Amino acid sequence: MMSSTKWVPFTLLLGIAWTAAAQPAPAPAPGGGRGAETAVRPPLAFREEWKQPPYTGQLNDQNRRVTQAAVGNPNLELKLYGADASNIGVYVHEGRLDLWNGISTSPVAITLKHKDSYFDLTGLARLRAITRTGALHVLHPVVKLADGTLLAGSQTISTDGEYLENEVAFSGQHWYKLDPQKVVTTSEVKNPDLSKVDEIGFVDLMPGGGHGSAGWVNVSGVELYAKLTPRGAATRSALNP
Repeated sequence: MMSSTKWVPFTLLLGIAWTAAAQPAPAPAPGGGRGAETAVRPPLAFREEWKQPPYTGQLNDQNRRVTQAAVGNPNLELKLYGADASNIGVYVHEGRLDLWNGISTSPVAITLKHKDSYFDLTGLARLRAITRTGALHVLHPVVKLADGTLLAGSQTISTDGEYLENEVAFSGQHWYKLDPQKVVTTSEVKNPDLSKVDEIGFVDLMPGGGHGSAGWVNVSGVELYAKLTPRGAATRSALNP
């Protein structure tokens, strides 16, 4: 017959297990708490897939130059920065139309502006695009604030000649003023207000290298996930409290 003393450790273990199960769950660790678990990314604010602008004659580099007619989304306006930004062209790669800066002889920036709303890039806002970079060229995100300040972010996109989908997060970056004519960076701007952004896009801080195995960037399939703030909302609120 088995001695009852041999059941004591097992009984104790059962008691400990039931006690542990009854204890409340520990508080979430900082940075990974319930706020992070319940946060939701904002919805799609816009998607842009370029169009070939109308042309006559041969479809050469000159007839491929990007214009507002290349913008497929009727809610968006195209903005170009740089001395030779007019030479950014619309080309076909992998069955998609993209913007290519290979024959632009200056640094260039490409942005999109919503006709009716500002972009709120706080929280989990994200910018996505299919991009290609070659010969040490990199892309940086660009924003134009409501006060007209143009900023380039420190996040870099480099694909070594491959077409890849990339995503930009706006928190945690360093932001630098971008000269709209020269398209060069200047002083750092600490904690810019990204809750009301007028334009958003990308900048290549190097001139294009021409056709072939040279320096350039391609951008297509642009998507922004962010909240939209109607333009003039603050004014209307003040007039109609």
